[in-house]
Amino acid sequence: MDIQFDDDHELATVDVALHNAASVGVSHVIQVGCDVESSRNAVRIASEQPNVWATVALHPNAAAHDPNLDKSLAAIRELAANPVVRGLGETGLDYFRTEKDQAEKQHVSFRAHIDMCKELGKPLIIHDRDAHDDVINTLKTYGAPDVVVFHCFSGDAAMAKICADSGWYMSFSGVVTFKNAQDLRDALVVAPDELILVETDSPFLTPAPFRGRPNASNLMPLTVRQISATRGQSEEKICELLFSNAARVFGPF
Repeated sequence: MDIQFDDDHELATVDVALHNAASVGVSHVIQVGCDVESSRNAVRIASEQPNVWATVALHPNAAAHDPNLDKSLAAIRELAANPVVRGLGETGLDYFRTEKDQAEKQHVSFRAHIDMCKELGKPLIIHDRDAHDDVINTLKTYGAPDVVVFHCFSGDAAMAKICADSGWYMSFSGVVTFKNAQDLRDALVVAPDELILVETDSPFLTPAPFRGRPNASNLMPLTVRQISATRGQSEEKICELLFSNAARVFGPF
């Protein structure tokens, strides 16, 4: 999840977000970094809150517009060494409204994050928008780290089969509840038990019937229930799978 806050009421809002999450059984959250500033903030929050972990990275769109990419990547590498950081992400490729020269910087950044994951032994958390083929090709040709998670998985059943065969995790968001997301639900059926995760992508991708409103972890049960219904597995079974898979990816809670 991404805890949302404003400058004047940060701690109170973080506490409220964590309280609301706990009220529906979400005991731990991951604060995700998307640039140097948000990554530093994620590390700070995770250092202050025992039930929060962090990931750090340059989002592909941040990398595409970074005037000093090498310096920013060095800053991410420094942050990534902190024990509260349990993964490198969101990183990857985003071709939505991306120019050719910007895409090249995304590729440079993506490969750099892969290198960090291999060096530090931490999971790679991938942002993939309109770039499925190039993301998969990079992982196969450049070499994937031991643990790969497709954040907000957006592929179809065929892509889910590729991920399953490669041992890559697929993290599903509130999009699985959308009426026009049948391809994603088909992918969810293909994904093996041991490779599925769930997330909020707060404040975005809010599950129905609250689509269009800010997302938060207290709405995660709606996504989990859809996962349960789509896969034909009990809610209890799905919760056990999601918790154990998350612990295997990010470390014991």
